[in-house]
Amino acid sequence: MKSMESNGRHVPRLVVIGGGTGLAVMLRGLKQYAVDITAIVTVADDGGSSGRLRSDMRMPPPGDIRNVLVALADTEPLLEKMLQYRFQNGNGLAGHNLGNLIIAAMMEITGDFTHAIQEVSRVLAVRGRVLPSTNQDVVLGAEMEDGSVVKGESRIPRSGKKIHRVFLDPPEPKPVQDAIEAIQQADGIVIGPGSLYTSILPNLLVKGVTDAIRLSQGKKIYICNVMTQAGETDDFTAADHLAAIYAHVGDNIFDVAIVNDKLPPPLIQEQYALEGATTVLPDVEAIKDLGCDVLVADLLQYQSVLRHDAVRLSHYIVELVQGCHSES
Repeated sequence: MKSMESNGRHVPRLVVIGGGTGLAVMLRGLKQYAVDITAIVTVADDGGSSGRLRSDMRMPPPGDIRNVLVALADTEPLLEKMLQYRFQNGNGLAGHNLGNLIIAAMMEITGDFTHAIQEVSRVLAVRGRVLPSTNQDVVLGAEMEDGSVVKGESRIPRSGKKIHRVFLDPPEPKPVQDAIEAIQQADGIVIGPGSLYTSILPNLLVKGVTDAIRLSQGKKIYICNVMTQAGETDDFTAADHLAAIYAHVGDNIFDVAIVNDKLPPPLIQEQYALEGATTVLPDVEAIKDLGCDVLVADLLQYQSVLRHDAVRLSHYIVELVQGCHSES
């Protein structure tokens, strides 16, 4: 396995794959460790500012990329607040996010989405690399259990129907080669947390990504969500999440799943129940039946919303990856 060297010590190469808020939260913890991070981020979003830029400029949506850049950036709090600022007024400007507009401007300057991300990363002193899983304009679709088809990432959870499978249009878009090479060279590959069907699977459905993961010698880790997502993973257990991934891209991908076993206070559970969300059940034996080891721990952190405790989660990830390297 290949690793970087720092003062004579191995620096593990860590690839994280996903999208959405959960990925950004985890990266804030991981960047505090001596690891070389490459984040591979979904480009299936079609809502809000990202959706408008995608339609107007025929570019991949920048929203999830922006969140990851900000999470990994070495910036002052005021600059971070500015990058995440969403305009409230202005004809054509209201609803747009400043960070999204900066990425869009850089794409026009450089002529390439991945190059634009690299340049914005340099300006923000990002700790690691941020890559889209594909540069192609892809649309996420879902075949529902009743046979109907819903197209558009933002529309799928709102359909009111149970998802049978998701797919990309065009199917198997061409991957970003740097992303494939990062996976091949990784000491650890972390998938999740994030929306199962709309953040995780769109990356794995890009041509060559899952094959590269399966062939990699790195430790392959799945981070299970702490809560179900209404309209997407209603009543799913931890094993159900894994089984859905395997149904789409084949089994035997992950070496270990990290699963939360802490229940939030009853009042918080009641608040989430109003949104149709419940705690994901850590059905450990069912996960093991899928050929995956399990690390179970209290991973909850509650501020205004329930999230993974980024510090604790990052500690477990780094321990697993360093353990894998010491055995290799």
